[in-house]
Amino acid sequence: MAQKPVRVLVAGLGNMGRSHALAYHLNPGFEIVGLVNRSVVPLPEELGAYTIHPSFDRALAELKPDLASINTYSDSHAAYAIAAMEAGADVFVEKPLATTVADAERVVAAARKHGRKLVIGYILRHHPSWMRLIEEARKLGGPYVFRMNLNQQSSGATWETHKSLMKTTSPIVDCGVHYLDVMLQITDAKPVQVRGMGVRLTDEIDPNMYNYGHLQVLFDDNTVGWYEAGWGPMMSETAFFVKDVISPNGCVSIVMDQNAKSDDIDSHTKTSTIRLHSAKLGPDGRFAKPDELLSMAGEPGHQELCDLEQAFVLKAIHEDLDLDRHMQDAVRSLSVCLAADESVRTGQPVNL
Repeated sequence: MAQKPVRVLVAGLGNMGRSHALAYHLNPGFEIVGLVNRSVVPLPEELGAYTIHPSFDRALAELKPDLASINTYSDSHAAYAIAAMEAGADVFVEKPLATTVADAERVVAAARKHGRKLVIGYILRHHPSWMRLIEEARKLGGPYVFRMNLNQQSSGATWETHKSLMKTTSPIVDCGVHYLDVMLQITDAKPVQVRGMGVRLTDEIDPNMYNYGHLQVLFDDNTVGWYEAGWGPMMSETAFFVKDVISPNGCVSIVMDQNAKSDDIDSHTKTSTIRLHSAKLGPDGRFAKPDELLSMAGEPGHQELCDLEQAFVLKAIHEDLDLDRHMQDAVRSLSVCLAADESVRTGQPVNL
């Protein structure tokens, strides 16, 4: 017999919430039972027939979904996720999982206690090009140097979204969890110390928030990494997207399209080309072989990635996948980024 569609309640209708809602709408394995947003917002035509509920708790109690998809601001993630699991629903929650390590651990504990599936929105884990980058980097072997950033020169609606995000979460936490997760998938070493720095470059955000941040993380095998993230109309588009992994045996890097714009959501995941460089030298002391360029033509766009991610959620539910490592990794990458945020505020490195 065919399995019944998973009944899903979608909370939060910003960029990611709308994209995930479209993914559920297009996938016959799901049935949207309702949308949740504090205000009525414009939606794609495909989503126009669904009712928007103002209260998550009330919609959860009345609609009794099989799955709660939580795409709200970070400070509500933990409470919504735990409430959903206590109500008997599986959970998809956008990154970061929570705004504190303690809250993230409470969410994971609730998933284990209630036997619910918990998938965190690490969208790069479903991207074939990023999976290839991680595979090639692991072949090189450590220790590694990770050089990564994602700066966004934002204005208009995008800048308004960034300012809203910064009411609760700094750029190096909101985006950094993705790239710390990538680092942790490449190296088997443990992060042991993180250092952070940040600058408030605008009066449009809270005096205690910063819209440019930089973290440095040290691992127990001498691997080191840095991540940089800045948001706002003042940010430079020069080298805004650096994804570079170096080892004693060479390096693997993403080469971006020169015409890419930093506030284009598709540019945050598209890789264009992966460059493989071998450090091996020939008898004459010169490089033994030229760099290899791997074309990533035809890779998925942002909506297609959301489709792939939600297809994974469906697979996790139907096939009862073991998500223990997935949940552990989410807490670990978040803990590093939150430690970096603590370092920004105290001016001191944080031992992990």
